[in-house]
Amino acid sequence: MPARRREAQGPSLALLRRLCMAVGVSGDEGEIRKIILDELKPAPGEFRVDALGNLLITRKSPGGRKLRVMLDAHMDEIGFMLVAESGDGLYEFETVGGVDEGGVAGKPVVVGRKHTPGVVGTKAIHLLSEDDLKRAIPKASLRIDVGPGGKAAVGDRASYTPNFRRAGPSIMSKALDDRLGVSILIELLKRAPRNIELLAAFTVQEEIGLRGAQVAAKYFRPDLAIVIDATPARDLPMQREGENTFYNSRLGLGPAIYVSNSSTIDDPRLVRFMMDTARQSKIPFQVRQPGGGGTDAGGIQRALHGIPVVSVSVPHRYPHTAISVARVDDWRNTYALLHAALRRITPGILRKDA
Repeated sequence: MPARRREAQGPSLALLRRLCMAVGVSGDEGEIRKIILDELKPAPGEFRVDALGNLLITRKSPGGRKLRVMLDAHMDEIGFMLVAESGDGLYEFETVGGVDEGGVAGKPVVVGRKHTPGVVGTKAIHLLSEDDLKRAIPKASLRIDVGPGGKAAVGDRASYTPNFRRAGPSIMSKALDDRLGVSILIELLKRAPRNIELLAAFTVQEEIGLRGAQVAAKYFRPDLAIVIDATPARDLPMQREGENTFYNSRLGLGPAIYVSNSSTIDDPRLVRFMMDTARQSKIPFQVRQPGGGGTDAGGIQRALHGIPVVSVSVPHRYPHTAISVARVDDWRNTYALLHAALRRITPGILRKDA
């Protein structure tokens, strides 16, 4: 493939698949960190794994002081933790991150670092009363079942069973939040521009409180930060009424540029810069409608004396479930927008009035 074509397309589906087929529930992100290191270690840069587990990479450029730009993508995913053994290969569990507890019954999972197969089990529908059928199944009535002799222990994390596949224009997988962003950040590091000092943070524990990002920001002390994530697409037919306010983003319309969410008001200078870059580069984009949710920008923004931030996300449907759906073009256009933005950005952006 010619170099120009390869650069325009961004990260490979093979890399994204490898990331999605791995398991990295919050607090145990080592599998993802290893894949990133395998991809990037031949490249130049300063590599550091901090005490929390963040992978922090500094890519300097020759010459005088350059604008210090932090790019962030979180490695962790939602999942489960085994908390008590009930015997016969059955375990009580707690959720890790924003799991929809009502939708986990019957889902296949993998447990621990050996990826022991299991299933989230519950009482058969034949045995439920009418009152039971009207209520969501409480977590106390669920167990993770790995069978007698299954390799599992209290404290192990569990994830939905890896299930990556390409379906026409779509990508379907668990943990697209945020393996989409991780794959983009890997590719941006491989093609780091020379006009900035690039500070890459592959962070931990985003799903349980933006913890890794705040630690990473204090280490890097950047001039500004761009967070690369995946955002919910609320674009199913029954959700389109009042579309200017009701959905957060939609598949097929390109990267979603945030203006605000529950944890952040994005820096207006960076928001305008991203939109201008998209227009000049003829890259489709959309504004991520204000609403719930948040990204690592919330942790970064409040680190030190305050850091200007903006989030750019790939829209995807059914987040925090056993399988999500995104569009290949949205993913690649998100890479293209960030690739173009990094080459255009100058220190002057921070001298403008907000």
